[in-house]
Amino acid sequence: METPTEHSASLWPLFLYGLIVLSLVGVMLGLSYILGQHHNERATNDPYEGGILSTGSARIRFSAQFYLVAMLFVIFDVETIFIFSWAIAFRELGWYGYTGVIVFLILLVVVLIYEWRAGALDFGPDGKKILKAYRKLKV
Repeated sequence: METPTEHSASLWPLFLYGLIVLSLVGVMLGLSYILGQHHNERATNDPYEGGILSTGSARIRFSAQFYLVAMLFVIFDVETIFIFSWAIAFRELGWYGYTGVIVFLILLVVVLIYEWRAGALDFGPDGKKILKAYRKLKV
C-alpha cells in the first residue's frame, strides 16, 4: 500500500509537465503580442473571402428541408460505415452475419421508401407544377 508521500512523489512529473506547457503557451502568446504588428486600418476587421467584398448580412435563413436533407445524409452515411465494416468481417461472421446485414438492408430500403413517400426527399421545385404552368403560358 502506498503512503501519501509515495503517492505525491509519483505525481510531480505530471505537475512539472503542466507547468512547462503553461509556461510555453504564455511565452508564445507574449512574444506574438510583442513582435506582432499593431495597426488599425480601414479593412483590418473586415472578413476576407478570396478578395470578394462582402455585401449584406451573413445571417441567411435556411429552410427546414435543408436540415432534413443534411440529417438524412448523415444517417445514410453512418449506415454505409456499418455495411463496410460488415464487408470487412464477412468471413468471420458467416451466415449469421449475412442474415443480419440482409435484415439491416431491408430496413434501410423500407425507411428510404417511407421518406420518399412522405416527401422528405423532395427538396426542389415540383416538376409537374412547372410543366403545367408552362403549358398554360403557351396556350
